[in-house]
Amino acid sequence: MATASSPSCIALIPARSGSKRVPHKNIAPLMGHPLIAYTIAAAKQSGIFGRVIVSTDSHDYAKVARHYGAETPFMRPPEFSGDKSPDIDWIQHALRWFADKGEAYDAFALLRPTSPCRLPSTIQRAWDQFTRQEGVDSLRAVEPCAQHPGKMWVVRGERMHPLMPMQPEEITPYHSTQYPGLPRVYAQNASLEIAWSRVALEAGTIAGEVLTPFLTSGSEGLDVNSPRDWRLLEMMVEDGEAELPKIDQPAWQGD
Repeated sequence: MATASSPSCIALIPARSGSKRVPHKNIAPLMGHPLIAYTIAAAKQSGIFGRVIVSTDSHDYAKVARHYGAETPFMRPPEFSGDKSPDIDWIQHALRWFADKGEAYDAFALLRPTSPCRLPSTIQRAWDQFTRQEGVDSLRAVEPCAQHPGKMWVVRGERMHPLMPMQPEEITPYHSTQYPGLPRVYAQNASLEIAWSRVALEAGTIAGEVLTPFLTSGSEGLDVNSPRDWRLLEMMVEDGEAELPKIDQPAWQGD
């Protein structure tokens, strides 16, 4: 939990309006509330953040965000809102917007709405790990990869080559090794990222050079990006296999 002596941190929730796979994904309904509502609820209930900010280019999204208790003190500029716009652009915009008003934050957390099963306790656990580390630039959520890259190939014309070459000291190629014998490999998920603000503002990167891994468990790292993801997650919640943050506000009903 944040205290007067701990570093200050701001929650930054991205919500651009141009989703292609699921139109208006960030405010699409999930179990009675817009998708973004669960991330806002988790951020606010964690007690970590000085502010919970939604960076959006949509006035409609901003209304939804404010209904669930987030702040939208600015609109994201169009040049930072394209489907190929890198995260660093809108993050720098947000951090500089506050810095220009004399409100600088030591750190920021990037919380994507597409990870609705990230609980307040998930954020608290990640913040505790991040602030206990010395010499790190950032923390990033990861999980054991479902498909091991040791079994993957790069195809060039009529030939293919292992994506993950064996090391000189190894005898058996990874592609011929049983799964228990393969090196442990992790894939990042969209649950959360935390970094010192200096990394974004001075180095122009979210991750920096020294990262600490945050291992998500259970449904914490689930990512919803397609109609199939929606249906699967709803079934998992109904069956008790996944958990969503509790939301106190009444469901958004529109204007």
